[in-house]
Parts: sequence; C-alpha cells; structure tokens
Amino acid sequence: MQLIETIPKLKPRLAGAHKGDFGKVCIIAGSVGMSGAAALAGRSALRAGAGLVRVATPKSILPIVASIEPSFTTLPLAEDGAGRISVKAMRAILDAAGENDATAFGPGVGISGDLRGIIERLLEQDGLRLVIDADGLNNLAGLGDWPSKLKARLVLTPHPGEMKRVWAGLFREALPDERQEQAVQLAQRAGTVVVLKGAGTVVTDGEKVYINKTGNPGMATAGSGDVLTGVITALLGQRLSDFDAGVLGVYVHGLAGDIAAERMGQVSLIATDIADALGEAFKRM
Repeated sequence: MQLIETIPKLKPRLAGAHKGDFGKVCIIAGSVGMSGAAALAGRSALRAGAGLVRVATPKSILPIVASIEPSFTTLPLAEDGAGRISVKAMRAILDAAGENDATAFGPGVGISGDLRGIIERLLEQDGLRLVIDADGLNNLAGLGDWPSKLKARLVLTPHPGEMKRVWAGLFREALPDERQEQAVQLAQRAGTVVVLKGAGTVVTDGEKVYINKTGNPGMATAGSGDVLTGVITALLGQRLSDFDAGVLGVYVHGLAGDIAAERMGQVSLIATDIADALGEAFKRM
C-alpha cells in the first residue's frame, strides 16, 4: 500500500479561459425538508471552481433551492407523495448526467425504492463520473451486489454509519475496527475511490492511501458533508483523477473548516461557514 502525502493542485487558469473550461457538474439532491443539502452542495461546487453547476431537485422545493444561490441553474424533477425524487424523473436525470462532466447523487434525497432504482441505472452508465454521498449511499446499500453491474466511475464518501450499511450489503465478514482497512477493502471490492470521512479522513483507491490532516471538531455539524460533496464533484469536473479529486477535496474542505474556526470558533461553526471559507482555502494553497 502506497501512502500519499503530496496534495494535488489545480492548473493555473489561462487568461483566455471560459466557463466551459472548468467543468459542468450536476448535483442531484434534496427532498421536502432537505432543500439546504441541495443548495449547500451546489454552492460549494461553485466555490470549488466548477464553471457551470446545475442542481436537480424535486420540483416542489426548487424555488427554495434556487433562492438560496443564484449562481447555479436548477432542474425540476418529478417527485413522489413524500416529496422525494420519483422514478418518473429517470429520463431527466440520465439526460442531465450525460450532459455534464461529473455528477453527484445523494445529499438530502431520502430513501425509497424509486431512489434505489435511480442509483442502479446511474451505476450502469458507462464512463459516468459519479460521487455518491449521504442518502445516496444508504440507497446503494440496499442493492446487494452492485459492483457486478458497475460501469460508472465512482467516488463514495461515507461517514462511519454509512460505511457500516454499505459494508453490510457487500461483505459477509464483520467490519474491521481499523478505518484505513475498512476503506481499502471497500475500494478494492467495488473498484472505486472511497473517502471515509471523520477525524483523519481516509482517501483510497485500494492501492494508494491518503490520511487527511486538516479539519477540526467544529466541522461535526449538519451540512458539512454536503459541502465536501460539492467540492469533490467540482474537482472531478475540472478533470482531476478520481483519487486526486478526493485528496484535494478533503484537504481543502478541512482547510476551509480550519479557516472558518479561526473566524467563528469551533462551537459556532456551521456548514455555510465552511463553504464561505473555500475561497480563502484555495488562496492559501
């Protein structure tokens, strides 16, 4: 196993560049009561340099999501009776994923049979660069042997509870105690990059491992993971490799959290503080 300590960097922007040079990304997120997750991920993708960001979200909450951040565009999706994305949105989702350089699925979407069906179809899209986070992972855990159907290129970003659920759906043996071993085994079994969040976030592709050293306990707050989802998706859209996007994403996300803690203190830190500090974090790099 190769331990990585070098942090990747984005290339300098050319004077004649335009927004299309920095990636088009789609964030599929949100449900009734969880509009903030969609908006946070979208705003963070913008702050991490994506040239164009589209947030696909249930149509009933779209006005809320759009009002939070005017700099991304939105796509209304069909929804079920509980305000979650419906399988009737499948065509719109597949079209949007195909039109973008990277896609994220999961923040605030909830759990349902329809959502599991949508995840399954996304996994089958050849070459799709896809970040799965939050409820996306909880739906994924219900699919069983999903790696056998996998054609997309995945970055999975579980916290410890989500890791337990995804692990239980794939492995017969118990989850190892050691976090690095958990992440490595999942990455090897699924053929994906795994970002196992927490103190000392682990990023691995099954061969290389990075242990993050930025961040602080103030980041243990609702929405922090949605910010990370947006950051990693934006970096994929800017053509970093899956592993490098994971490494740079967690590093700059943690650094933004440290900057936010300098300003606000750890106790009062909230997720929007992390998103707002991303600009300073990229400058310090």
